Amino acid sequence: MIPFTKMVSAGNDFLIIDTRRRRPRRMLPWKAMSRAFCDRHHGIGADGLLVLEPSARADITMRVFNPDGSEAQMCGNGARCAAVYLERRHATIETKAGLLSATVRHDRVAMRLTDPTHLRLHLSLRVNGQRVRATHLNTGVPHTVVTVTRLDRLAVNDLGRALRSHQAFSPHGTNVDFIQPLARSRLRVRTYERGVEAETLACGTGVAASAVAYVLANGSRDRRKRHRVTVEARSGDRMAVSFTVIGSGRGVAVTDLILEGRARRICEGTVQWP
Repeated sequence: MIPFTKMVSAGNDFLIIDTRRRRPRRMLPWKAMSRAFCDRHHGIGADGLLVLEPSARADITMRVFNPDGSEAQMCGNGARCAAVYLERRHATIETKAGLLSATVRHDRVAMRLTDPTHLRLHLSLRVNGQRVRATHLNTGVPHTVVTVTRLDRLAVNDLGRALRSHQAFSPHGTNVDFIQPLARSRLRVRTYERGVEAETLACGTGVAASAVAYVLANGSRDRRKRHRVTVEARSGDRMAVSFTVIGSGRGVAVTDLILEGRARRICEGTVQWP
């Protein structure tokens, strides 16, 4: 019998298995377990499985497994859930994408993410018989951000699936975020997640990527400027993204990226394997 905690952040729900307190006697098949436990009809149901392990340089190591069994480098909403789970004012989390740090006040978490990499601005992609303009960047996992005018009328799964496997992002593919600007420094976003292979209610790294892409696409001319963008996910939850843009044009860089929002426990229980 394996103890688990179920948590949610911005509509993303996760199963947390903490191996630090009860070390498995043998290597567990996390990929197969994620497929089984995350299934919403035959399992517990979740957007992902978070496995917490000891770390030599942080409070914990967090491994992220998608519902299809694939292992992700990182998960922004999952990391915020892990930070609340630790019940500490300040927490550090080691991931395959790098070291994260969080400040926790009750259920609200300000998570410092790794600096975005692989910035590709002004992409023009041919997909489903149409030309799509996009921005690509990595905020722990790869994201492609597309600006649209009517987010509520968009066939997110169809266009997201086509862009997710586009040859421009081979061989590993990309997550896809569709954004609609609402006002200055305020956006709505809908995300097609790689590994889930469908639209989800929210994606933390996607929210961060959307805010950064929006600011870069609108071309701040300041050599060094702090930005703050409010992003509303499909769940209705609003998250704040703040970061500093350095330089401009091809020499642009983004640093000090912070994602802020809520996370909470849903329930605890045990599950049998196999």
